Amino acid sequence: MGITRSSFYNAFESREAMFMEALERYLERSPDRALAVVPPEGSVCALITATFKTVCQSLARDVDAKGCLAVNSVGALCNVDAELGPKVAAHMVERLGRIETLLGVAVARGELPHDTDIAATALTLKTFLVGLNVMAKVAPDRAALWSAAGAMLASFGILRESVTREA
Repeated sequence: MGITRSSFYNAFESREAMFMEALERYLERSPDRALAVVPPEGSVCALITATFKTVCQSLARDVDAKGCLAVNSVGALCNVDAELGPKVAAHMVERLGRIETLLGVAVARGELPHDTDIAATALTLKTFLVGLNVMAKVAPDRAALWSAAGAMLASFGILRESVTREA
């Protein structure tokens, strides 16, 4: 980077602190950030559908198949690095909680059945998002990624057709 060690440590407490700042900035700009806010009106399922579509588009634009920093960090740091691993895991768990919140709102608004297993559905959606990031490294075709995501969302009754026609 062309800076001295003292300049680096004046700017960042440690390499680990620099990494966490970079990860947090990355997450602020990641496509799934849209899932952080419950829409005051409108369809939660449409928001989830649109987010999955945006993730697929973003992955397809990643011509070098670098993937998602958060997903890559889970594989590299969780259960490996005693300091960073739990912090990365906490970010993933927090994002899982966001999906649970959205699904709870979707159930309350009547978009999903009242007997929806919110925790299991949220975990499935988050797992699928992580899997999309991994599979995009070997199958970067946007249409194929979206086809798989759309099928999964449809299986849970989340897919909103009006959003898919815009693709």
